[in-house]
Amino acid sequence: MGVGVLEVWAEAEAVTVGTEVSEGREPGLYPAMLRLQGQRCLVVGAGDVAARKVEGLLACGAEVVVVAPEVGEALQALAEAGRVKVHQRPFRPADLAGCRLAIAATGSPEVNRAVAAEARKRGIWVNVVDEPGLCDFMAPAVVRRGPVVVAVSTGGASPALAAALRRQLEGAVGPAYGVLAERLQALRPWVQSALPRPEDRRAFWQAALASEVLRWAQEGRVEEIQAHLDALVRTWQEAGR
Repeated sequence: MGVGVLEVWAEAEAVTVGTEVSEGREPGLYPAMLRLQGQRCLVVGAGDVAARKVEGLLACGAEVVVVAPEVGEALQALAEAGRVKVHQRPFRPADLAGCRLAIAATGSPEVNRAVAAEARKRGIWVNVVDEPGLCDFMAPAVVRRGPVVVAVSTGGASPALAAALRRQLEGAVGPAYGVLAERLQALRPWVQSALPRPEDRRAFWQAALASEVLRWAQEGRVEEIQAHLDALVRTWQEAGR
C-alpha cells in the first residue's frame, strides 16, 4: 500500500480474548497508531462530521486538504487561519495525488464510492464515513490525555457504542494520566543510561507504576506522583545502580 510506514507501538504485552474467527464471520481489525506528522491527508466533505475528522488529523500534525463544493464555518475558520487547505469544488481524482490517506465524509454515496475507488486504485488507505464495507481502516473513538491515546472501535458495527465507551473512558482516564506519561518519558534517558541491566530497568518501571501511583493518577494527585518518582530515582542513585 502507499501509506508509508505504519508505526505499531507494543511497549506492553496485550492479552486478547476471543480472537478466533468463527465460521462466516469476518476477521477482526488490526489495531495500529499512525505517524501522520507532515503527511498529506485528504478529506472530501465539509460538514460537521468532516470537520471532526479534520480536527483529528490536525491533532496528529497532518497536512490536511479539504475538497467540497460548500464549506462550513468551522472549516472556513481553519482555512483562514492557515491550518488547512480548502478547494471549494467537487472532488477530482487528482486530489489524491501525494496523499497518505483519505477520508470521504460527504452526503453523497456516489461521491463517497468514487473517492474510495480512486484511493484504492492509487494504493491509498481510505475511510468512508458510515460505510464500513468501503473502508480500509476505521477511525476509532478517541480519548487523548497528553501522550496517552486510548482508542475504541467496534469495527463499524456500532459507532454509537464506541462513542458511549469513549465517554466512560473519559471519566476513567483523567488528565493526570497524561502528566504521568510525560514524567515517565522524561525519566527514560536516565533509566537507559543509569540502569544498563534489563532486570534493573524492569524493576524500576514496576516500582514507578506501583498500584498507588495509578490510583493517584485516577484521583488527579500529580504532586504525589512527582514526589514518588523523585524519591524512587534517589533510592536507585544512592544504591549505586
